[in-house]
Amino acid sequence: MTQTDSQQPIKTAAKILELYAAGKRNFTKAELGKANLQGVDIKGVDLSYADLNHANLSGANLRGSDLSFTDLSRANLQDTDLRGALLFSANLRQANLTGAKLDKADCDRNTHFPKDFDPVQAGVQIKEG
Repeated sequence: MTQTDSQQPIKTAAKILELYAAGKRNFTKAELGKANLQGVDIKGVDLSYADLNHANLSGANLRGSDLSFTDLSRANLQDTDLRGALLFSANLRQANLTGAKLDKADCDRNTHFPKDFDPVQAGVQIKEG
C-alpha cells in the first residue's frame, strides 16, 4: 500500500498536482467534484472510484489513466486526452465529451456515456465479461 493510500482522500486540485509532481500516481477515491483541472498533464494516474462530478478537465492529459468506477457526470472533458484510459463502470452521464480523444480507451457495458454519444465511433473498446 502506498503512502497516499493510507491518507485521507485528495480533495483539492492543488494537492493532486503537488503529489503528481512528487512522483505519486495513486489518487484512488479522490474527492474532486467541481475541481478546476483544466489543461493539467496528469497522464497515467489512478483516479478509480474518484468523485469528479462537475469537474473541469477540459484540455487535460489523462492518457492511460484509470478512471474505473469514477463519477465524471457533468464533467467538462472537452478536448481531454483519454486515449488508452480505463473507463470500466465509469459514470460519464451528461459529461461534455466534445473533442475528447478516446482512442483505445477501454470500458464495459456498465460504463454510462451521455445520451446520443457513440463510444465505438469515438474509438472506445467495449470489453465483455
